[in-house]
Amino acid sequence: MRLASVLALSCSCLRLLPAPSPMRAVAALRPGGARCLVVLLPGAGDSAEDFARHGFVEALSRAASVDVVSADATLGYYVKNTFLQRFGADVLTPARARGYAETWLVGPSMGGYGALAYASQHPGEVQGVLALAPWLGDRDLEAEIRAAGGLAKWPPPPPETPNADNYQRQLWRWLKARTLGGAPGPTLYVGWGRADRLGSADLLLAEALPPDHVYATAGGHDWEPWRALLGTFLATSDFARRCAP
Repeated sequence: MRLASVLALSCSCLRLLPAPSPMRAVAALRPGGARCLVVLLPGAGDSAEDFARHGFVEALSRAASVDVVSADATLGYYVKNTFLQRFGADVLTPARARGYAETWLVGPSMGGYGALAYASQHPGEVQGVLALAPWLGDRDLEAEIRAAGGLAKWPPPPPETPNADNYQRQLWRWLKARTLGGAPGPTLYVGWGRADRLGSADLLLAEALPPDHVYATAGGHDWEPWRALLGTFLATSDFARRCAP
């Protein structure tokens, strides 16, 4: 997906991309309460219900003491630049009010981008992010970062409020500050299928992360590798320990 191209859609096309207020969410709550909150963000063309269909909710619920909330953060919210506001006000803030030790965001593709984008603007609200094959910007920005010698050598822009013109660079600025500059924020994990069309950009982020926070598996940009990556994350990361009963 090329989110920057989507942002240039005509007004007539925008009417076909609804972004209702409030944002809808589907909750799977643990009887007796849970230690952690996990909020799932879908990719473009997917819905909140797809996470249950593809086994994400069940896998998370088996692995740790978690309440799982699947947000219906569809493409329209990103195109209309209301994702950050609606997700925070309608989904995350009400869910966090139940009181949790930690909050984690998990999302594939566009949802991975959304998880990172939200965490970059609200780092104190989120303790961990698992981004699965996240969209991280256009190819020319990826090439610029790679030509500079990777994220460690890339000169970031000054901090600014993200807008339609600078949001990609501002996300990478925060990713550099978080991974290499010691800026406060959530623990980051990234994974992708080795045949994924977004994998080269994800590798740029992976190179700045600890090796045990990076996962790769067979497959492309689809649910089967994303489900496998989630399984590896649950089996090998410290998530289950941090979210134990």
